[in-house]
Amino acid sequence: MKQSLFESRHQPDWDAFNSQLEALERGKAEAQTCQSFAARYRQLCQHLALAQARGYSSHLIDQLQQLAMRGHQQFYRHRSHLGAQMIRFLFGGFPRLVRSEWRSVCVASLLFFGSLALMGLLTYFYPELIFSLVSADQVSEMERMYDPDARRLGRFSERGSGEDWVMFGFYIMNNIGIAFQTFASGLLLGLGSLFFLLFNGLMIGAVAGHLTRIGYGEPFWSFVIGHGAFELTAIALAGAAGFKLGWALLAPGRLPRGEALRLAAGKAIQLVAGVILFLLLAAFIEAFWSSTTFASPNIKYKVGAGLWVLVLSYLLLAGRRQHAPD
Repeated sequence: MKQSLFESRHQPDWDAFNSQLEALERGKAEAQTCQSFAARYRQLCQHLALAQARGYSSHLIDQLQQLAMRGHQQFYRHRSHLGAQMIRFLFGGFPRLVRSEWRSVCVASLLFFGSLALMGLLTYFYPELIFSLVSADQVSEMERMYDPDARRLGRFSERGSGEDWVMFGFYIMNNIGIAFQTFASGLLLGLGSLFFLLFNGLMIGAVAGHLTRIGYGEPFWSFVIGHGAFELTAIALAGAAGFKLGWALLAPGRLPRGEALRLAAGKAIQLVAGVILFLLLAAFIEAFWSSTTFASPNIKYKVGAGLWVLVLSYLLLAGRRQHAPD
């Protein structure tokens, strides 16, 4: 390709990239500008490599090299702020996103917590109902896990305190697996997310109702109240992210389904990123606090109540004052 044709074809792209650079260098770039910057930077580097390989004039190569150097400085300057971006997402972006998706969040929460509460009450008053969801062996295992005389509570209650880190890893994998199922199955027109929200809600509710009825309520509720603030909320939010995907496929509006799904996935994945943070906290609390018996149930109830207030306050109030990006 002749240099003149190469320049006329790509000069608008270079001018647009230069405008982005100037905005970034002045610190006045908009969010949309930052999102497309990386792609334009890679495109410019490709054009520079082509110009050098084809032996175009030194004037053109110098021009592209200057743009590439300025782009490199901006690109890696902003990458170095990854930690700051994560902090902004954690303390502002994520709770704002949850509030902006309040419809999906409310539907998912109603399905999950509603089925949990309903099944808990039904199992409490109709004890045989638990065996329609849980086998007799699993019921016996649950009773052993939350025996008031147990040295430690929860899964693998016979373990020593030195194995807490192993259990921390186990809880992470288990919780993330449940959340990922709930989220990804939303691609089945939202029906998969609906199923997993109801299934998990019914299972947890059945176990809670049964253990409360047989007199194991104190060890069970003192165990789950702490990490449950993060874990149960995360499952509901994963369901909301799945519904976001399903709704994009069911009702894409004027957009093609692929484009609607792509846009919905951008927000859904951000929700899942927050879900993973919640599950990490839940796993840590479950391994190092919930399973211990050195603290009295009353103390665990107070700590757990405080954690529920913290989670709800965070999602409802955090990030309401937006600051200009760095």
